[in-house]
Amino acid sequence: MRRRDFIGLLGGAAAVWPLAARAQQSERVRRIGVLVPFAAGDPEALTRITVFAQSLQELGWTAGRNVRLDYRWSVDDPNRMRGLAVELVSLSPDVIVANGSLALEALQQVTHTTPIVFLAVVDPVGAGYVETLAHPGGNATGFTLFEYGISGKWLELLKRIAPNVKRVAVLGEPALPSAIGQFAAIQSAAPSFGVEVGPVDMREPSAIEAAIAGFARGPNGGLIVPTSALAVTHRDLIVALAARYRLPAMYPLRLFAGGGGLMSYGPDIVDQYRRAAGYIDRVLKGAKPADLPVQAPTKYELVINLKTAKALGVDPPPTLLAIADDVIE
Repeated sequence: MRRRDFIGLLGGAAAVWPLAARAQQSERVRRIGVLVPFAAGDPEALTRITVFAQSLQELGWTAGRNVRLDYRWSVDDPNRMRGLAVELVSLSPDVIVANGSLALEALQQVTHTTPIVFLAVVDPVGAGYVETLAHPGGNATGFTLFEYGISGKWLELLKRIAPNVKRVAVLGEPALPSAIGQFAAIQSAAPSFGVEVGPVDMREPSAIEAAIAGFARGPNGGLIVPTSALAVTHRDLIVALAARYRLPAMYPLRLFAGGGGLMSYGPDIVDQYRRAAGYIDRVLKGAKPADLPVQAPTKYELVINLKTAKALGVDPPPTLLAIADDVIE
């Protein structure tokens, strides 16, 4: 390139750079609140929000450039969750992401106008969070976790992998409507499988350990762990107790089986964060939550941990292994 042309190119660039800089400075930064029912630093939570941020970026929303993400963390504490909901709403976000029923309920107690995109919520219509799935009607829409009928499927799968199970302890949070619904579905299915079921309150780690230890004193026992934020928080403890007391256990999400649990069946929660980014994009571009239908999971995963099965003396039938989405060796 000739020196004169080079100088001309620099001059042209110098004229363009200030314009580009001013355009970038004038670009509106949108604000997204995220209310997460986990301890800050929880590996599972970090996986979910990383996928969420990456999915937003693929849609043109980059943190630090045209969007700001405000995270708040709470481990299944209703009082703290309400306080964090107040904090997020006070920041005047354009939209808030609510992970789970507890987070959604806390936010709906604080605002009826700020758009909310929820995920991992069981039965949002029955709980009164939306009017209908097709037409949510208020300021919230999002993604359901599953219908209560899946809880009976957990019992069926547990009996298929461990036919000798006659007694099942169901770990849950008695105060949550979703926990009540999940237990009721399991209890309804129990007679057809010749199984007695009973609830176990898992609000405190010490209570979980004492209850499982007491339950394990009887013969032919097994566990079902319905989905909840507290179950995810205490997943390592629950999996360890099932192994210690040699109890075949059924879990609601892949991360339990991946962490040493015997078997899991449920939706891909990480995928819900990916899909939630799409709804956030639509809201930021002017869509109203009332007009966006609540979506159900698109895929359920059956995961079997053969190493754990061997340690428990459980022999999964070939027909069950054949339908598994993943078998952990």
